[in-house]
Amino acid sequence: MIVRDLKRLVLLLCPVVALLFVTVGLWHTQPDYLRGRVGEFLGRPLGSGPATTDNEEDKKQKPDVGSYDRPNPLAPTAAWHRIFSASTTDKKYFEIKFGHVPVFNPNILPHPTQNDTWMLMGQKWTDHQAEGKGFIALETGCDAKFSGDILTCVGEPKPLPIEPTTGDKCTGKYTPLNLNQGPHDARAFYGPTKPYTIYGSNSAFTCFGQWIQDFRTLVDWPAEPLVEDDFEYGTELQRPPPYGILEKNFFAFWDKDDNMYIHYDMYPSRSFGAVDGKGAVIGSDLAPKAASYDKKCMARYMPKLAPELESIHQATNSLKVTLCQRSDENCKPDDSNTFIMTIIQHKTYYSWHSEYEPYVVLFHQRAPFEMYAMSKKPIWIHGRGRDEGRRRTDMFYVTSMAWKEHGNKYHAYSDDVVFLAFGVEDKGAGGVDVRAGELLKGLGRCSEA
Repeated sequence: MIVRDLKRLVLLLCPVVALLFVTVGLWHTQPDYLRGRVGEFLGRPLGSGPATTDNEEDKKQKPDVGSYDRPNPLAPTAAWHRIFSASTTDKKYFEIKFGHVPVFNPNILPHPTQNDTWMLMGQKWTDHQAEGKGFIALETGCDAKFSGDILTCVGEPKPLPIEPTTGDKCTGKYTPLNLNQGPHDARAFYGPTKPYTIYGSNSAFTCFGQWIQDFRTLVDWPAEPLVEDDFEYGTELQRPPPYGILEKNFFAFWDKDDNMYIHYDMYPSRSFGAVDGKGAVIGSDLAPKAASYDKKCMARYMPKLAPELESIHQATNSLKVTLCQRSDENCKPDDSNTFIMTIIQHKTYYSWHSEYEPYVVLFHQRAPFEMYAMSKKPIWIHGRGRDEGRRRTDMFYVTSMAWKEHGNKYHAYSDDVVFLAFGVEDKGAGGVDVRAGELLKGLGRCSEA
């Protein structure tokens, strides 16, 4: 009787097991973006593991950021350009704490009036199934100060009142994104005079688009007059056709005369253009005018991608940097020494774990905005864990840049300190403050290509 029952059980389980393997196989072949988005919507961030660490001594020195399986903090090889914090006691990156709320994809802005305070914004991680919230995404923010080597909220973070958008243009495997409510992967950043945020949400033109809003309308900001073109409400950023199904990570930049442009794509070729106060494109895509020069530069310095499981991502907002020192009285910003700076990332996805290697890109501040230089090596942030045995590192995803000193907005100099803020394993948040000159060491000039 027992043997007969066991045979029946085996016959019952075999189709279930086979179906499970087929499902996993199909899931694994889908684009990594869809896996990441659906995982985020379901509250199961990609790459998250148990809250353990492989090195207890390192855990005593610096508590884990978020909840993830942290590799041993081995020193990186010469394949990276290593940067160190300018202010922490151990020169490692600092943690960013949003109280008891788990937050990733952080952004840091200098507070407009308080010199010891910064404004934080980040994506709240939510267990959507446990909380019964469906596909709701939330950005949260607070004022923050340093407590030792931790940048932490003063009081509880508050949800940012970014209005959800609707759309029904997601089809096929992207159909679930029609159910999204709320902003994703938001970036907060300064322009020449005021702060903005760009975020992903349902689009009127494609499945998922990019929106811009004056950041001052979303937080407790000291009174400043708003003018008509300030993007007082969420405004969708249009782009020269064709649209991608999922548009993401647009960044704004300003030329030498403070005219606003939007950069849509970096790879496999650039795309950017001027926009008006309604988010509409002015003229055409300007990138073809710089393409012949850019292609030579990218061919020399852009990471070479494997046929599968690797990609290049636009990642951060932009800043303007003058490559001489503010302290030098002979340093005068002009077209020969002042450039637009952004960070792109080489993404790999092996063994079900994403990793991102950041590279700095500089391009000219006047049309047609050709590339000027790019990191020869990826940036390694001191404190990031690396496990040679398992051939993996902590997943750091750099999301934003800002000048640390209060009063600096879009433009600063090589001896000024810049904040890089990053998510850690889609569960935690960290940052590093480094002089711009240190960040820009080892750049390869496009003229050398």
